[in-house]
Amino acid sequence: MLKRKEFILGAAVGLTFAAVATAGGVIDWPGANAQEVSGRLVPSAGASALAFAPPQGAPLSFADIFDQVSPAVVQIDVETRVERPRGRMIPIPGFPPGFGFQAPQPEAGEEEEAPTAQGAGSGFFISANGFIVTNNHVVANATKITVKLSDGRELEARLVGRDADTDLAVIKVEGSDFKFVSFEETAEPRVGDWVIAVGNPFGLGGTATAGIVSARAREIGDSSTPYTDYLQIDAAINRGNSGGPTFDIYGRVIGVNSAIFSPTGGSVGIGFAIPASIAKSVTDRLMSGRAIERGYLGATISTITDEERDAYGFAPDFEAAYIVDVTAGAPAARAGLQIGDIVTSLNGRKITSSTELTRAVGQAAPGDNLRLEIIREGRQQVINVRSGTRPADIQAAQNGGNPDEPESAPDRPAAAAGEVVEGLTVAPVTEALRTRYSLPETVNGLVITAAAQGSRAARIGFEPGMVIVLADQRPVRTAADLRAAVARVKETGRDGIVLLIRTASGNRPVVLPLATTE
Repeated sequence: MLKRKEFILGAAVGLTFAAVATAGGVIDWPGANAQEVSGRLVPSAGASALAFAPPQGAPLSFADIFDQVSPAVVQIDVETRVERPRGRMIPIPGFPPGFGFQAPQPEAGEEEEAPTAQGAGSGFFISANGFIVTNNHVVANATKITVKLSDGRELEARLVGRDADTDLAVIKVEGSDFKFVSFEETAEPRVGDWVIAVGNPFGLGGTATAGIVSARAREIGDSSTPYTDYLQIDAAINRGNSGGPTFDIYGRVIGVNSAIFSPTGGSVGIGFAIPASIAKSVTDRLMSGRAIERGYLGATISTITDEERDAYGFAPDFEAAYIVDVTAGAPAARAGLQIGDIVTSLNGRKITSSTELTRAVGQAAPGDNLRLEIIREGRQQVINVRSGTRPADIQAAQNGGNPDEPESAPDRPAAAAGEVVEGLTVAPVTEALRTRYSLPETVNGLVITAAAQGSRAARIGFEPGMVIVLADQRPVRTAADLRAAVARVKETGRDGIVLLIRTASGNRPVVLPLATTE
């Protein structure tokens, strides 16, 4: 699992000692060459007399780098207000649900104050006049931000701006002549290059760890940061390192530490940093007070899976993004983009996944023309969309501002019997079925009222109340439409059909294996 490291709660350090012995004597370690004297192995540093000499290409020490850059790295302490939960148990930030402490009971006549929680992270100066870069998740919702400098000073900071989509934020302290560092904008770090991370792990300020760049352009499966390809590093980063810098051996900032992959919550040598190329452009805008604006399509998308690709009959190397849903009134809907469309390119840029499409749209400026090459019902088409501005609350925009649908409705009528197609009992959407399954007026298609016990459809997870919106990219309104789509797919020799299914949690494509005719 991925763990964010914005809160500091303590750490334990263990030291392990080991003695090594052989049957013939004791080995004194370290040593490069050894001479045997009366059965005892005596280490020798060798002709060059360079004990502990590093391998070729490695720095003799990171001490000079640390001395150079550490004055620019700061510890960030934050206070946030937390809702008083039921049972009056106040959670401790960074701990799993259920951990916390009992809130004190207010005296009679006293007003109850909202409880506060404390957390911490890291940051670094990027200007002499007090601008500091950190992670958005370190300072989000903070009511008080305190910065501790390497010389022991503590200064109160204010939030300048933040960008949740890249997990970056800029804060500022008053003053001048602060030591600062710069992002490396020209040289790209390579896999295997040395790095040093400086920060505040577990509250242990001024800590340096070293390692190498383990990988580049990593996607970490975090939907909250769709515009970031991460650097993977093996320099140890832990809770409290969030927002701290990753340096190269020249003391240049090549990344902002943001996340770790860990089954335990502690470092296992897999850390992720936001690359300088992304951090520089975002923080420059935040420092100048400009909003972070990104292009906006207004569509929910997914990546074509291998199973879906085979069901459509595409080539084995085919890659694309799939339009799962279109937001009413958004640019995509106004331009005629439809659910079920398969996007293969945007402005000539090949689209291989939902992430690729999200980033391509995000890189466009509001008002730009987005030329989408799509496949609809087996035919290639071009859709031109004028980009909108990505809303700050993307989830609310996708929901159209409507309240959540009720989980149940009273006095539901009995389900229609429907007709059976490939193990699914389906019926056209009627007012009775809308009431029974709480379907909005905008939803049309075939309602699934049952899945035959033991059938492939039942094993996949089809449930009553789901709605088949598309079958093989074509709208279906009747059982005859679905049968025709199934027959068409079977005629091509394909053994599965892609259905776009409307569920209570949103649309999703599902491949239904088809029964074979003997």
